Amino acid sequence: MRIAMIGGGYVGLVSGACFAEFGIEVALVEADPARLAALRAGRIPIYEPGLEELVHSNVAAGRLAFGDDLAAAMQDAEAVFIAVGTPTRRGDGHADLSYVYAAAEQVARWMSGYAVIVTKSTVPVGTGRRITEIIRSTRPDVEFDVASNPEFLREGNAIGDFMRPDRVVIGAETTRARAIMQRLYAPIAATEAPILFTGIETAELTKYAANAFLAMKVTFINEIADLCERAGANVLEVAHGIGLDARIGSRFLQPGPGFGGSCFPKDTLALVRIAQEAGAPSRLVEAVVAVNDARKSGMAARIIAACGGGVRGKTIAILGLTFKPETDDMRDSPAIPIVSRLAEDGAQVRVYDPEGMAVASTLLPKNVIFCRDALDAAHGADATVLITEWNEFRALSPTRLAATMRGRILIDLRNVYDPAIMREAGFTYHGIGRH
Repeated sequence: MRIAMIGGGYVGLVSGACFAEFGIEVALVEADPARLAALRAGRIPIYEPGLEELVHSNVAAGRLAFGDDLAAAMQDAEAVFIAVGTPTRRGDGHADLSYVYAAAEQVARWMSGYAVIVTKSTVPVGTGRRITEIIRSTRPDVEFDVASNPEFLREGNAIGDFMRPDRVVIGAETTRARAIMQRLYAPIAATEAPILFTGIETAELTKYAANAFLAMKVTFINEIADLCERAGANVLEVAHGIGLDARIGSRFLQPGPGFGGSCFPKDTLALVRIAQEAGAPSRLVEAVVAVNDARKSGMAARIIAACGGGVRGKTIAILGLTFKPETDDMRDSPAIPIVSRLAEDGAQVRVYDPEGMAVASTLLPKNVIFCRDALDAAHGADATVLITEWNEFRALSPTRLAATMRGRILIDLRNVYDPAIMREAGFTYHGIGRH
């Protein structure tokens, strides 16, 4: 089979490389000249474990190619995937679909025969119908179908999620479209992973509903963590206790500084707007958005309180900047408001992240000091704050950390460390939801 993938960002590149690994010929179209040049030179513009090796092996095998010629990419393609960005639109919180619709217009212009046009991007309900209208009005002479195939990829585990998914959701409404999509996903069907065929609107909404539900679990346990601190309970034990209930499950019950990244913030806000416009407002999701925003901005106040009520003239070490480990993604990371507030209040902020430093340098205040490793960041610090739970931070020696610091305040926003061990090393330890 042969497919075209429009968009060489996170979703398009991971999906294209994984389809190529299945033996499918993938022509990936990237409009950004710098990104395209990097891909052609073998440089992967995003950090994702295993992706570089997967891309290189499939390029070498001739199954994956990069270009900017959509007409050539679509030649003999049975499916054309639209995997462009849908960022939050400024001013109203809706998903910005301008890239999606522009891609649909270009696809219509260059179609020469039947193909399934598949939205891989996260798009609001009704987008598939609008794409159908765009293509039909532009090219009333061609045969085509539109399908929705939302991605459920976790950054840091995207390849595993694609190859061994919990499920594949496909919104397709003709026998011909379903047959092509079924052939594309035959290697996954062979693993007995569920392939769920639905209507287009159902598939579009399933993506938003899934992310909103997971975001709600994160926000719920964060609020329970605050209650635990006041009530003298331990949120880790509470989370374990409720997670053992099969109806609840243990995943996404880890308290922290609030969710970030490319999906949860954008998708929850978009779902709020979708629900409002449909006349069925989602009060739960509205609350999730508000509570999470307040939590991220409130984390800096927690750090300042732990430092005695003020940080002016103090040195604060920050360990971890990305919104989660195993990615270089800084989008909506809690580190951004935290570091910005500390710097604004007069602290000297020293930061380190294994993968996010280059991106963070464009987002954080200019007076922030970027360091070569965790101990370098903690050198001379009055307080150390762990924001992202990278494995190398878990392995830090408490005695070495204490020896390099000036003060002994440790604020652990991910509950990575054992409070007893840290106190034995001389630290004043502050966790989340542990009295």
